[in-house]
Amino acid sequence: MEDHIEKILFTEHQISERITELASEITLNFSPYTITNNEEALLSSNSSWTAPVVVGVATGAFLFLADLVRKIKLPISVDFVRVESYGSGTVSSGKPKISCDLKIDVTGKHVILVEDIVDTGNTLSCLIKHLKSKGASSISVCTLLDKPSKRKVNFELVGEGKFYCGFECPEYFVVGYGLDFAELYRNLPYVGILKPEMYS
Repeated sequence: MEDHIEKILFTEHQISERITELASEITLNFSPYTITNNEEALLSSNSSWTAPVVVGVATGAFLFLADLVRKIKLPISVDFVRVESYGSGTVSSGKPKISCDLKIDVTGKHVILVEDIVDTGNTLSCLIKHLKSKGASSISVCTLLDKPSKRKVNFELVGEGKFYCGFECPEYFVVGYGLDFAELYRNLPYVGILKPEMYS
């Protein structure tokens, strides 16, 4: 499997370090007071505060989400939503559809959408509209990779939502750390460029 990779773009260590930074930002931004190590005091000190809901976009974000939430120093809820947009190809169909919805009620809650990669913005725009219709009070996005040069749809965050990005990704088809080609390579511990002959 390793010989299918042309070049490693982001190493396991780089990803881990960046996730620590992102989790710290999220912890700071979603805490209305100074974080303490006493979770009981933290919860009782502000009865109006509600735990953010972290929503992973399956399947690509599963590793990123797992590592991210373990470093967020706040009580949080976690759920997943599944959106189909790629099938088994390398190019988004541009017509995302939600095939598995949330179980958690997000009405009046702060939602943090966790994505593996944002490129055209089609999937993200669809999800933001969907969560907004469910009554989320704010919608933030945390993506491991961003390809702004591929953007076709300008998505709008909701309320006081913020955009968190791990790395800007150059113009390559990348796999690993949750990202796949035809459901393969998700288990690689890094993000790498897939050799063109593997998908052409």
